[in-house]
Amino acid sequence: MISRYSRPEMVAVWEPATKFRIWFEIEAHACDAMADLGVIPRANAQAVWKAAEVEFDVARIDEIEAETRHDVIAFLTHLAEHVGSDEARFVHQGMTSSDVLDTCFNIQLTRAADLLIADMEGLLAALKRRAFEHKDTIRIGRSHGIHAEPTTMGLTFARFHAEMNRNLTRLRTAREEIATGAISGAVGTFANIDPAVEAHVCAQLGLTPEPISTQVIPRDRHAAFFAALGVVASSVENIATEIRHMQRTEVLEAAEFFSMGQKGSSAMPHKKNPVLTENLTGLARMVRSMVIPAMENVALWHERDISHSSVERNIGPDATVTLDFALARLTGVIDKLIVYPENMRANMNRFPGLVMSQRVLLALTQAGVSREDAYRLVQRNALKVWETGCDFKAELLSDPEVTAALSRSEIEEKFDLGYHTKHVDTIFARVFGDS
Repeated sequence: MISRYSRPEMVAVWEPATKFRIWFEIEAHACDAMADLGVIPRANAQAVWKAAEVEFDVARIDEIEAETRHDVIAFLTHLAEHVGSDEARFVHQGMTSSDVLDTCFNIQLTRAADLLIADMEGLLAALKRRAFEHKDTIRIGRSHGIHAEPTTMGLTFARFHAEMNRNLTRLRTAREEIATGAISGAVGTFANIDPAVEAHVCAQLGLTPEPISTQVIPRDRHAAFFAALGVVASSVENIATEIRHMQRTEVLEAAEFFSMGQKGSSAMPHKKNPVLTENLTGLARMVRSMVIPAMENVALWHERDISHSSVERNIGPDATVTLDFALARLTGVIDKLIVYPENMRANMNRFPGLVMSQRVLLALTQAGVSREDAYRLVQRNALKVWETGCDFKAELLSDPEVTAALSRSEIEEKFDLGYHTKHVDTIFARVFGDS
């Protein structure tokens, strides 16, 4: 994790102190369940909870691990230092390290998902607000980066809202799928621990018991989780790329907010660069880079190996912290995005009337001209506009082959911008419902 791209609440999910607190709760709840079953004395289970108010010493646990070369044993040794060796002798009864590690990891991922879901809800609110604000703000739509036909800025925001709303569903699904726990012992057979212990621990910690584990929770769950993060990151980049294009000097249809005292370049004082959305593009690449290792973790040897462990120690914190930061940053960009409607109109009219070519094409075919001839007539006049910047409508009106099929009023009617926005309300209703 890099502090520059981190927010405190998500970082806290992955702090060593948080991890050890979760480990303690898993072990303590397991002791309660075993006491209920009569496997261990009730007094011993109660004694473990004496450590509930303890702030575990991370440095001390690291010191023990330096000798034992085993992180869970190091923690259990430190726990016994607080509880007492005799009172703690039943801790971890019938369990294996992965019961603690995997259940904890899934709790951390679930908590991270909750934060990401809240981030997404904030972003959706910002996109919705801007969509309605610019519902009727005309801009040119582009395909292949080239002017196509008119759309509205509101539809652009609405499109991104719909995409992010799908991502919200993906995050909720990912959270549900990852919220499992396993306290099934070595190779997952429950040979030395009753399944009731797993059920109790999971119920106390807000998890669902894993239907069948080996010595680890199946990693297809984690692959799906990180894949969902990768899709969200790709959508972040999708929006960022659109804004970067709009902020180009020769386009300037929208721009990131530029605060007082902000500097765009160390050499050129006039610069106002899209640094936030460029940053988001890079962060999205980092999140996506963690998807493939998560998928490669699915194939483990037999009932367990630890080839996944080093991967997850990296991608768990890094992917969630980075995406959390990116979603918050994107929300800020959308909230403060400066939109230039006049520039949108000017850009659309750079080649006067040219974007209405399809309407004229269709009108000619409806008037009885073959599609091939209609295309030839329209393109012939359109190319003049490309080459000389003349007015497309004027060229059509002076073309005898066109006017032989269409009257002046029929040609002029084809240049009504309202034609292209007549279904905006319908699209908004599909995206936002009755809002």
